[in-house]
Amino acid sequence: MVIKVASLAEQAELGTISRAPRWAIAYKFPPEEYETTVLDIHVQVGRTGAVTPVAILEPTLVAGSTVRRCTLHNEDEVARKDVRIGDTVLLHKAGDVIPEIVRVILEKRPKGAKPWQMPEHCPACESVLVREQGEVVRRCLNPLCPAQRRELLIHFASRGAMNIDGLGPAVIDQLLDLGYVTEPADLFHVTTEQLLELEGFAERSATKLVGSIASRRRVPLARFINALAIRHVGEHTAETLAAHFGSIEALAAATEEDLLGVEGIGAVVAAHVAAWFASSEGRAVLEHLRAAGVDPERAAGGGGPWSGQTWVITGSLDGLSRADAEARIRALGGNPSSSVSRKTHTVVVGASPGSKLEKAQRLGVRVLDEAQLVAELTAAEGSR
Repeated sequence: MVIKVASLAEQAELGTISRAPRWAIAYKFPPEEYETTVLDIHVQVGRTGAVTPVAILEPTLVAGSTVRRCTLHNEDEVARKDVRIGDTVLLHKAGDVIPEIVRVILEKRPKGAKPWQMPEHCPACESVLVREQGEVVRRCLNPLCPAQRRELLIHFASRGAMNIDGLGPAVIDQLLDLGYVTEPADLFHVTTEQLLELEGFAERSATKLVGSIASRRRVPLARFINALAIRHVGEHTAETLAAHFGSIEALAAATEEDLLGVEGIGAVVAAHVAAWFASSEGRAVLEHLRAAGVDPERAAGGGGPWSGQTWVITGSLDGLSRADAEARIRALGGNPSSSVSRKTHTVVVGASPGSKLEKAQRLGVRVLDEAQLVAELTAAEGSR
């Protein structure tokens, strides 16, 4: 149920924040809960090697769809809820979307049900699983693990990464099974003749997919960075790195200290990014992609007049959306951020700015209003 302010004029006055309008609020009714049985607990390996337990359930209709699987997140969560094979559990959809086990119905637990234990070896390659200090997940550290390879390729082709239209998990599975691909660069060598061997492909669809793959040899730098599946680097972090370094060559040459100097990049992310580009595996991935003709575009902001500057927008703007403002800042080389620190160059203040303005004033960071921002954007864009 959504309650809204009816007046369009009042909506405009109230404005919006980055994720939602201030003039509307949603209330969700408590999710419906259903009983089902845990038939088994499998583990699946993600693209970073993280091993996740997944409950295999008696198929149950929940909120309009049949649920057969449900993530259990990690071994600590399994132990906390004490989920065992054979248990009867209460199931709902968190936010009406994600299947979630609420709790075990202990009075229906079968006799002899034993606590579940995380396997010691990877189900895909038999490598020893490692739980690093301070983490809740176990990982397969084998870079040649076939399960990781599959997830990496799926991520590489996904919408937020290279965005290769028509290259979904089912196609990737068949290409892997036939031995036509083992790493991202191999996708750019797939031929129409190879695709015609796959289930569901005819001449037209095979030609279309080959063309779709070829068209992604040139993509925005941020997409390319995200596609590499570096641990702790998602779409937002990839945008930050692209805006700061401008090219994949500059990013690959950056040291951990260089990365720590980027607003919004902390010690953990800096360490993993530097290690990935310094590793033989990382260098090989880049070399093979380069040899396949993949050449990411330089970031629009690379070397721009605001290069290296971090800008924070707080409060709602009247004349332009936050997304448009951040895009224009990024195009000038600036780095839009969501947090204020001593490294922040400028804080732009709209209506109802909140605590970020107070922090900027306390740290002595430069503050502009929307009109001043627009004036500076126009001047900088005109000077390029």
